[in-house]
Amino acid sequence: MLIDSHCHLDYFKDAEFSEVIARARAMGVGEMVSIGTSLEQSRRILALVEDQPGIWCSVGIHPQHAHEEPVPEPEVLAAMTAHPKVIGLGESGLDYFYETAPHDVQQDGFRAHIRAARLARLPLAIHARSADTDIERILREEREQGGPFDFLLHCFSSGRALAEAAIEMGGYVSFSGILTFPKSTELREIARDLPADRILVETDAPYLAPAPHRGRRNEPGWVAHTAATLAEVRAMTPEALADLTTANFRKLYRKAVAA
Repeated sequence: MLIDSHCHLDYFKDAEFSEVIARARAMGVGEMVSIGTSLEQSRRILALVEDQPGIWCSVGIHPQHAHEEPVPEPEVLAAMTAHPKVIGLGESGLDYFYETAPHDVQQDGFRAHIRAARLARLPLAIHARSADTDIERILREEREQGGPFDFLLHCFSSGRALAEAAIEMGGYVSFSGILTFPKSTELREIARDLPADRILVETDAPYLAPAPHRGRRNEPGWVAHTAATLAEVRAMTPEALADLTTANFRKLYRKAVAA
């Protein structure tokens, strides 16, 4: 069984939601995590997945939306994770590519999510784009000031230095359809070299469809293509890779009881 550790199921229209889930199950994707990008949207996701077996969600404010609402108090974020279906925080982090929110506002929000993850004892899904230096700096500062916390770098497309720093700090790294793109040679080399017990797979659907579906709207079922590429670069069978990434998911997302 595969698990899509990061997708956005609320982006699919009501009429097709069940069809998308059914196609994912048919591709061997047994579980999914639908990720929060604002507090209101996080509440809607919970309502969407509450009665769906094997589908989980998270609570968070995407860095591109960090300027749209006040920086949340860590205690407020942590309290929003009380429901059994909410298994993590995020996505939060830094995005200096699109520049939709001021850097200082993004950084304050990122720190609030880290502190909430520590309070809730749940992992934080981190969005990192064109901000490797500040991501690493803030992770280190927060660990030194407040102690360790669980996290993963989702949809990883950054440099080797950030991946290795995350592993050093006890984090995980999740790979998306970007891994399958022809020009992603360096990323595949990073994926090959990371410790086996720290890697996950995801789609980030409806974005970043993997080959052979690149350019189309992504779906959770297509995480199978990313997993196949990851298995190839690590010289594993697809079955072994599925077992590995599922076990890693269970270690990180401890609240996600097997469906």
